[in-house]
Amino acid sequence: MIRFLSRTEVAERIGVKPTSLGRYKLPEPDALTGDVRGWTKETIDKWNEERTKRS
Repeated sequence: MIRFLSRTEVAERIGVKPTSLGRYKLPEPDALTGDVRGWTKETIDKWNEERTKRS
């Protein structure tokens, strides 16, 4: 089974509050269930690494 992260889990993984996540341009989701997006840990880790390099 593939495990996808929710927006709340993404926020926790990158160390921000879930309410602050709207300030970030998240990568394209790895999965959609209805209108709920999900990301793999690998996708978020790669995106976050690139994001912090630019800061």
